[in-house]
Amino acid sequence: MKKLLEMISEEMQAAFEEAGYGETEAGGQLGRVTLSNRPDLCEYQCNGAMAGAKKFRKAPAVIAGEVAERLRGSKVFSQVEAVMPGFLNLKLSETFLRDYLQDMRQAEKFGLDKPAKPQKIIIDYGGANVAKPLHVGHLRSAVIGESIKRICRYAGHEVIGDAHLGDWGLQMGLVIMGIKERQPDLVYFDESYEGEYPVEAPFTISELEEIYPASSLKSKEDPAYKAQAMEATYKLQNGVRGYRALWQHMMNVSVTDLKKVYSSLNVEFDLWKGESDVRDLIPEMVQYMKDGGYAYISEGALVVDVKEETDTKEVPPCMILKSDGASLYNTSDLATILERTRLYHPDQIIYLTDKRQDLYFDQIFRCARKTKLVEPGTKLKWIGFGTVNGSDGKPFKTRDGGVMRLETLIQETRDEMLRKIKEGREMSEQEAKEVADMVAISALLYGDLSNQASKDYIFDMDRFTSFEGDTGPYILYTIVRIKSILTKYAEQGGSPDDREGLELLSASSLAEKQLMMQLAGFNAMMESASEETAPHKVCAFIYDLANAFNRFYHETKILAEEDEARKRSLIALLLLTREVLETCIQVLGFEAPEKM
Repeated sequence: MKKLLEMISEEMQAAFEEAGYGETEAGGQLGRVTLSNRPDLCEYQCNGAMAGAKKFRKAPAVIAGEVAERLRGSKVFSQVEAVMPGFLNLKLSETFLRDYLQDMRQAEKFGLDKPAKPQKIIIDYGGANVAKPLHVGHLRSAVIGESIKRICRYAGHEVIGDAHLGDWGLQMGLVIMGIKERQPDLVYFDESYEGEYPVEAPFTISELEEIYPASSLKSKEDPAYKAQAMEATYKLQNGVRGYRALWQHMMNVSVTDLKKVYSSLNVEFDLWKGESDVRDLIPEMVQYMKDGGYAYISEGALVVDVKEETDTKEVPPCMILKSDGASLYNTSDLATILERTRLYHPDQIIYLTDKRQDLYFDQIFRCARKTKLVEPGTKLKWIGFGTVNGSDGKPFKTRDGGVMRLETLIQETRDEMLRKIKEGREMSEQEAKEVADMVAISALLYGDLSNQASKDYIFDMDRFTSFEGDTGPYILYTIVRIKSILTKYAEQGGSPDDREGLELLSASSLAEKQLMMQLAGFNAMMESASEETAPHKVCAFIYDLANAFNRFYHETKILAEEDEARKRSLIALLLLTREVLETCIQVLGFEAPEKM
């Protein structure tokens, strides 16, 4: 289904051509229409007469006047006005707008076109480390990645989300050493043991979360301890049975906990792969790079040059192996690209990390292309996100200055939302808790996603959990208000699922027409959000849509409307508004309760 602006521009272009004005000197279309930057004067505008004046050697006002004359009686525009020095001010025909909404309602996905060539996309997000709790810094990768996955799927692409766990580096050796210090007699440390290892892990997730920071701190203070941790890492990576069994316990306990926390944010991964999944590919990849002449020894390390002639700044070589032969994050990330290419042949791989990692990903992507680990047509895309800051503008901390656990942030938001839900509302404790949990997640997700990914933002509990302003609770409150009206309409004997009533719409008020125009922009917005991997565009759209609806609601008699045909048309408009809003919050990762 064509986008609204596309159809409007086609009508305008036809008028330019009919008046004898085809294109600009550069070959551009003179009939391009944009939203008005003066909504007090008109709804849309076209500046094509200004652009065509030089080529056609006529005053812009003359061209605009001739084009306006061609549009008299247009089915698309109810008003076309040529104004000095040559602008065309436009208002849409209410009938054209109503028919467009009818077509939207009848079309699959409200008229969003299927992509000409659907892509297979892998999104690498999550990035949690095994044996460590998720902290507030993991919020953004999780919710932005999840939303991009949902948006791209809705747009018609095949999307695979991968948690890509940190499960194979020195932190594993540090945890093993920490366990050994606490329980030195565990059978896992007896390298002569040949029996079966226990099914139950010898630690809980809470104990794991204490072990890593203590062991990490000790390694910084005690070189001998760090050497032992490095040896433990070596043994693990080289297949010592007890160490592998202990590592598997760590994986099982950690992933179970991670799934619980991610699930509370409505984040789900299709793959729970990690660095360890490509451990057997690394020797093959390293040999391939050597044999192909890509990699060479520099100061004892194996590196690949990735600088290019067009570089304006120094881009260091990409290190593949350290001087002691150990692999790095670079190594496992490149091996992961190789594995993904072999298993999935993706059209695109998207990575989400802190925006300070731009040089790292530039090196990785260049190296993958230069060494042909990735197919020529595969796009490698990195999305660097900003930090979540406290009111002081610095990275968000707990009251005592520590890094806040993500689970704690979620619970604090739930508690605050429960307090607000219970104020002045008659609900049972259980119902209030269920509603508060749903609204709290909307507050967290919308509060994050409404910001452009690359920008830092301040986490403001009071603002994020407010029922007013640009917040998740405000969006949900709008949806619940619509649901309430539809329920009351049903109680009066009406059919709240009557979609045919749209054909009776008259756009008899400015607020009604503005709501209709906002709805009509859905498919263009969703296509743009998918192409640009930009969840903030969905947030901006539904905020404007919620505002348009609430203005309409306050200015319009709906259930009190005496004309039954008119009431039926208004209910159909509400139904479409609710469905569009619910579709948008679904791709953002949250849902609305039945009442608030």
